[in-house]
Amino acid sequence: MNYYTPAEAAEAFRITAVNKSKLPFLQFAIAAILGGAFIAFGGLLAVMVAGGMPEAGSINPGLVKFVAGALFPVGLIMVSVTGADLFTSDCAGLTFPLWKREMPAVKVAKILLLSYLFNFIGAQFIAFVLSANVGLFDKEPWQSYLHHYSEAKVNQDFIRVLVKGIGANWLVCLGMFMGYTAKDIIGKSVAIWIPIMIFVVLGYEHSIANMFFIPAAIYSGADITWGDFLSKNLLPATLGNIVGGMLLVGTVYWYLFLHHPEKINKHS
Repeated sequence: MNYYTPAEAAEAFRITAVNKSKLPFLQFAIAAILGGAFIAFGGLLAVMVAGGMPEAGSINPGLVKFVAGALFPVGLIMVSVTGADLFTSDCAGLTFPLWKREMPAVKVAKILLLSYLFNFIGAQFIAFVLSANVGLFDKEPWQSYLHHYSEAKVNQDFIRVLVKGIGANWLVCLGMFMGYTAKDIIGKSVAIWIPIMIFVVLGYEHSIANMFFIPAAIYSGADITWGDFLSKNLLPATLGNIVGGMLLVGTVYWYLFLHHPEKINKHS
């Protein structure tokens, strides 16, 4: 076959998570900063192209959503291909060694927290230094697009954002999982692209992506407070991402392929 089986992909995902847990602190921190930056680059690309299509959006808003969805996945492809670290995919990856009792829950929680914090730093570098600071959002139609997009994200009820967070990281972690089935860069890129495109088009909430979008809007003058961003969007999105990644991908595929791997091998 020209691709790996789902069982082999689950094992590769598990091994990657275990190896990541053994990285020296500085190496892990750099990898996580890069992960946040790469996701932010994907978000920036989506804003600059989709946000520059106001006339098309007024006639066919679905087309603009698809353009954003088609472009944003480049960030996760960069994360996967370069070995950067991403909190949201860690939610699934670390669940495999957790349920196999190779890693204690305290260590899993510590890695997730560090990944989250350093992803935030990477996302802010792109949002401020390489976006707002150089005037990318000072002009129309990009400023209005980003501000309206971000304002809508902080004007939802807590449960709705949480549920959207579950959907987002279910699809993000599926993208990473599917990427492990590929034997070449093109296959990996296509496998990752499909579910990421879906989550963006559907408007689900990805905590690390929102660490770029909403702060970038704040830095460029949007009427959004940091308090609203943290409490009304980032917190519920993060909780939903944890559930989506750890339960719907990590736990599900651990049970299907790693819980009793000898049974899978006998029937494969």
